[in-house]
Amino acid sequence: MDYKVTKVGKIPAHWNVEKIDSLKSKEKHAIAMGPFGSRIKKENFIEFGVPIIRGNNLKRFNFDESEFVYVSEEKAEELKSSIVKKGDLVITHRGTLGQVGIIPENSKFEKYIVSQSGMKLTCDSSKVNNDFLYYYLNSRMGQYHLLMNKSQVGVPAIAQASTSLKKIPVPLPPLNEQLAIVKVLNMINEKINVVIKEIQILEEMSQALFKHWFIDFEFPNEAGQPYKSSGGDMVESELGRIPKGWSIKKLGELTSKFCTGLNPRKNFVLGEGNNYYVTIKNMGENNVYLNDKCDKVTDEAIKIINKRSDLKKGDLLFSGIGTIGRTYLIPEDPINWNISESIFTIRPVESISSEYLYQLMLSEKIQNYCKQLASGSVQKGIRKSDLVKYSLALSHNELEKEYTKIIKPMIRQIQSLNEENIKLQDLRNTLLPQLLSGRIDISDELVVD
Repeated sequence: MDYKVTKVGKIPAHWNVEKIDSLKSKEKHAIAMGPFGSRIKKENFIEFGVPIIRGNNLKRFNFDESEFVYVSEEKAEELKSSIVKKGDLVITHRGTLGQVGIIPENSKFEKYIVSQSGMKLTCDSSKVNNDFLYYYLNSRMGQYHLLMNKSQVGVPAIAQASTSLKKIPVPLPPLNEQLAIVKVLNMINEKINVVIKEIQILEEMSQALFKHWFIDFEFPNEAGQPYKSSGGDMVESELGRIPKGWSIKKLGELTSKFCTGLNPRKNFVLGEGNNYYVTIKNMGENNVYLNDKCDKVTDEAIKIINKRSDLKKGDLLFSGIGTIGRTYLIPEDPINWNISESIFTIRPVESISSEYLYQLMLSEKIQNYCKQLASGSVQKGIRKSDLVKYSLALSHNELEKEYTKIIKPMIRQIQSLNEENIKLQDLRNTLLPQLLSGRIDISDELVVD
């Protein structure tokens, strides 16, 4: 295949390079900013109506419809230039920059409003496939052109956002090749979404059982019936009525180790060495991602860090600053990585299993407790002194062990699915730049269903 050099790099000779301005739809408001702050305020929000897309809805390669605020149909009509429909792209231009989402065809609503921190793009389907442009803007090259006019003065923003968007160059294969590329990437994303859904189901099941047994006190009694609703003996405590024979414990009493990591920046240069330095940015909702974005430190630095925060199989990581409450159970002894001062290392006492403590830290009660007590002027965080004081009811029988027997295989399955998910994401991230530059020949994929 013949190639040519362009402003977006080397691409196949039969591809073109087009600016987004020439790829936008001919309809009015094909590129439009979200409404100015004076046009949409908190008092405009209602319980249900037309949803507003904010940055939290634009997770990479996933449109999250779990948390919306809404405005009325009348208010949406007043802001009609900012209306987003299925197939449209949404891009953040202020705050967390460069988030790019697409409204899927199976989205829950027929229309949305883009927030004041975002802008919308409706494509000309005769020239460019929506998904193709979406993948491009999420690629390294697309992000480079999208963010090249960013300003860090005050709140991060893209200068002249809509004008900058229009000028972005796009490597453009013929439509049939665009569709073939999209087909490959969509197949991987669909598999990732299936795996994520399986993980969510297992997590929900394990947390539901934890709540049923240890919060609602409906663990099975000697006859196999729910304890509390079957008339089990309950006694008064500082936390309210709890099963007879249970006691109130502090979280600190269930741990043999409870500390944060150290910051090696003061004495060592990050980026050197072969040891991973894990910060909150490397912690997902249920995993730790040791990838190219993970800082490295030297052997000398890791020895100093390990004096305080050595890690072992069965330890928990708990994010304590910023995004509070992310929890990870370490499945194997980590050989060459350690954690930042923003993450707690928690090790259970021998009488408590790592799996039980893991579910406790994920429980709604302790997550809400951390958020309520979080403080800080720049980034909110939970103090160790507050966290170790968290009170809970603990049984004096074998209940925690019985729970662990049930939950342990589920956690192992979640960990296995997480590993599969990471491999799929790595595959997508490897293929993405190669497909979008034509370095992978997709001629065999040109017949698209």
